[in-house]
Amino acid sequence: MKQTRNTSDQPSALTAVSERSYHGSIFSSPNQDTCLDLIQLHKLEQSFRDWANSAVRGDVRLSRLRILIIFLLIRYTGGKLSEVLNINPQLDIDFEKHFVRFGRTLKKSGRLQRIVHISEVVCREIQATIAHLSSQKAFKKMLKLDPGFVRRKFYERAEACGIAKQLGAPEILRKSRAVELMQNNLPLPAVQKLLGHSTPNLTSSYVSFSEDDIQEVSRLFIERESSRKTSARNSFFGKIQNLQRGDIQTKVTLTTISGFTVTTVITNESLEQLALKEGRLITAEVKAPWVILQTGKKEPKCSAENRFNGVIERIKKGKVNTEYMLRIADGTTICSIVSTESARHLALDLHDQVWAIFNGFAVVINVQ
Repeated sequence: MKQTRNTSDQPSALTAVSERSYHGSIFSSPNQDTCLDLIQLHKLEQSFRDWANSAVRGDVRLSRLRILIIFLLIRYTGGKLSEVLNINPQLDIDFEKHFVRFGRTLKKSGRLQRIVHISEVVCREIQATIAHLSSQKAFKKMLKLDPGFVRRKFYERAEACGIAKQLGAPEILRKSRAVELMQNNLPLPAVQKLLGHSTPNLTSSYVSFSEDDIQEVSRLFIERESSRKTSARNSFFGKIQNLQRGDIQTKVTLTTISGFTVTTVITNESLEQLALKEGRLITAEVKAPWVILQTGKKEPKCSAENRFNGVIERIKKGKVNTEYMLRIADGTTICSIVSTESARHLALDLHDQVWAIFNGFAVVINVQ
């Protein structure tokens, strides 16, 4: 595996908990009971919508819609309750560019503003919900609610759909959003930036990523998250580090935010069509059947350009094929599908250390 940053600069190892992993810099006490999984998040979100729409009286429905907006903002921005309650929808939500601005009123204190992108679908729902609310005067203060009251409603909604009361807390939603993004392979520095955490030092990376770069990676990821149009299980977000052009094909090397490199080979025609150049942000995708697993602690000697060392986090056995999910040092997951017969020969167990290998010709480049 090629790395462009020192191992001392890599994020700390992830702790596997059941089928999920949490990064120490985000979660000080990793525990499977402190976050909601995707099914619970969906149930809770639907519970809020049903509750808001079931109100008969108009004033009650408007009150519930305000709570729904607060829930959606925390759910999809990972913002703190205090941050969301301080939002002025007119000034802090950009319905054209689909982002929420946190910290607008804190500039005098020296704290920087934080821009968090949300998907177009969620942005439209929030905009439509706001349209149902009352006068312009009330509109400006629609989120100015008592934090204790909001918390009680969150607890009630959690219990209403069979989730433990404490898991409905706003801070649990914030953590759950971070875990969700990491499980879907949003780079750790981008997750930390989204949450308002300090990001790891990226100056040691061969290709540096600016604040705008991280924002753009987050925006592209959020939009793709809401409307996936690819069957590829493995995605790497990065910046083109080098283009080595030949007579027929070009070797493209990209560096991820975490400092890993991914190599692919494309035709010169594709290079021109995609308008690729050094420094451009792209996504490299690899289908799971193209990822080969190899055991051993030492990096394997083979012709495949891409070699990543990780730990087996999940195994799903079938009659014909077996799916392996491994996690590498920066928290990115890599999925590999092999024949069940090959799986028997590999004899891999949970937490085993393995190498995920794939050829540069197996990598597909996507640009926005």
